[in-house]
Amino acid sequence: MTELLTVLRREFIYIWYYFEIQFQQIFWYWILGMLIGSFISVFAKDKIHGVFAGMKNRKWGLFGILPACVLGIASPLCMYGTIPIAASFRKQGMREDWLAAFMMASILLNPQLIIYSAALGTTALAVRIITCFLCGCTAGLLVFTFYREKIFSISEYSEKNFLAKSTYNRHNKVCSLIYKK
Repeated sequence: MTELLTVLRREFIYIWYYFEIQFQQIFWYWILGMLIGSFISVFAKDKIHGVFAGMKNRKWGLFGILPACVLGIASPLCMYGTIPIAASFRKQGMREDWLAAFMMASILLNPQLIIYSAALGTTALAVRIITCFLCGCTAGLLVFTFYREKIFSISEYSEKNFLAKSTYNRHNKVCSLIYKK
């Protein structure tokens, strides 16, 4: 039993030592990320969203995916904050491919994560920024390619309509099984 306690104590010391080293290395990046992210959330978020909303009247076509992706990366929103904003932009008439690029880039990367990634080195930072940009552009291109002919209606996918349609479909399946005899 004492041998087990000795092993557990030694492992705890190793874990604590490595945690402390990592904490010391990343602490200032963490503080800087919170400060810059908070600053952008308070002072620049509306400006970023205003610039994105202003894009809807532009005739950029497919190339509008690029600035939408850059604005998504600059946006401090996470996944749960991006969805209502995207729904609002869609109701205002924003193109779906631009929205997909904005949402994907915003979900994958934000200013806080850029600062945190800088703690891992310039190579990791560059890889993260480039891959998130490419993923945002890919999302926009996929929506443009496969959904350009389809009209997306937000009210069609509301929870109330979804539940009503699924209940109706289940009712019809049950009735068809009962009356099939």
